[in-house]
Amino acid sequence: MYSPAFSAYNSVVETMASLDLSVLVLFILAFFVIADICKNANPRNYPPGPVALPFVGNLFSLDFSRPHSYLTKLSEVYGDVFSFRIGRDKTVYVNGFRMVKEALVAQGENFVDRPASPMVHKIYKGNNGIFFSNGQMWKQQRRFALTTLRNLGLGKSTLEKAIVQESSYLQEEIGKERGEPFDPAVILNNAVSNIICQLVFGRRFVYTDQSFQTLLQALSEAMKLEGSMWAQLYEAFPAVMKHLPGPHNVLFRHYQAFEAFIRAEVEKHKQNLDHGSPGDYINAFLIEMENHKYDPVLGFDELNMVMCSLDLFLAGTETTSTSLHWGLLYMIIHTDIQEKVQAEIDDVIGHGRQPSMADRPNMPYTDAVIHEIQRMGNIVPLNPPRMANKDTTLGGFLIPKGTTLMANLNSVLFDITEWETPYTFNPAHFLDRDGKFVRREAFMPFSAGKRLCPGEGLARMELFLFFVSLLQKFSFSSSEGPELDLDGQYGVTRMPHPFKIHARPR
Repeated sequence: MYSPAFSAYNSVVETMASLDLSVLVLFILAFFVIADICKNANPRNYPPGPVALPFVGNLFSLDFSRPHSYLTKLSEVYGDVFSFRIGRDKTVYVNGFRMVKEALVAQGENFVDRPASPMVHKIYKGNNGIFFSNGQMWKQQRRFALTTLRNLGLGKSTLEKAIVQESSYLQEEIGKERGEPFDPAVILNNAVSNIICQLVFGRRFVYTDQSFQTLLQALSEAMKLEGSMWAQLYEAFPAVMKHLPGPHNVLFRHYQAFEAFIRAEVEKHKQNLDHGSPGDYINAFLIEMENHKYDPVLGFDELNMVMCSLDLFLAGTETTSTSLHWGLLYMIIHTDIQEKVQAEIDDVIGHGRQPSMADRPNMPYTDAVIHEIQRMGNIVPLNPPRMANKDTTLGGFLIPKGTTLMANLNSVLFDITEWETPYTFNPAHFLDRDGKFVRREAFMPFSAGKRLCPGEGLARMELFLFFVSLLQKFSFSSSEGPELDLDGQYGVTRMPHPFKIHARPR
């Protein structure tokens, strides 16, 4: 039997051991907190920002449903240049037309590179593609893509005819609804995607192709997931997140499906390659691969061909179709504006012929409406990230080399110092007193500077021809009335919430 004194001694020993363990845990925790604070201490004259918590930074304060609006509000507190931290990653956000122009245009050479991204690295498998690559690879592939697209008809009547023809197919598909309510998102995606598909793959896909419809639905879901909290968590904690279940894995599976789709197209092209007449981007790339097979720096290899084709396919589908989607939504809300557009169409084009780009200079009101749709639609509120390639001063603050920088395009398109009625749908923003169209320098839906969207010319042509052809043939309305939601849903792009419309033949 143990004596009472021995039992008391054991109790004291166990208590001390427990205290020692607690002290050790607290010491280790304090060590990591102090290490995190020291590691992430900002240099002198670094942009201000909200206080960040150890390890997670400002992750839990970010509004993932409307991040662009949240960041714009932060600029009212901390100024047009401020810092924000998610996990281990610190980012400097630039806001307002004046400061965004300074960063992307005046100092564009200092912020031309993309920062390292765990998600991009997993999807693109290194320094591949057009939009996320850097250095000589990026310069060469961007130049090749622009040259090839021009050779394939960008800015020429051949491509214009293809868009007008696709507009006819789209009209036929809408006509099948016979005035009944329908969701326009799917067929708009298909129609717009068919243009970039003809340029990249050399063919279009019929609206009844279920496998292609499935691919487009996966694309829409991927765009939402890529701007979600799960994607941000993967960016901030890749070593942990890659072992955890969650929607981020769905995102990666979608990209695997896109890659498999493009690889299948590449194999078909290999079997029928015509060196004398490439006909599309993949054929042109295959020919270029033969000419540069011993120069890996330029990126003319099969993996990069797939990734570059993926970039063109994604960008050429999502942004323009989303812009048209917003366009229909604004037209059924502002029926008076829809009627004015149709009156101008009737006056300039009539009903007997299809629209052409030659009509645009004679249709200033319609052109202004399309630009206002892009401004209010705010398709890409946050410009893809850039990186300082040297120590730089911006807005009086130090931006150290390697710092990630993001331009808040939302703050430009709604800058109260640049737009007379920034939060109102107002085509007069793009019209002078005589009703003539005027360009606005603060109109930056395609970004600006050296990383300006390479598909801007194609998107402008598509938006005008598709939009005019739809309003030439149909009047659009909705039975949902005031229930229509203009807030949108956020991903990589800002998309309208699903809605149904009636299309009445004119």
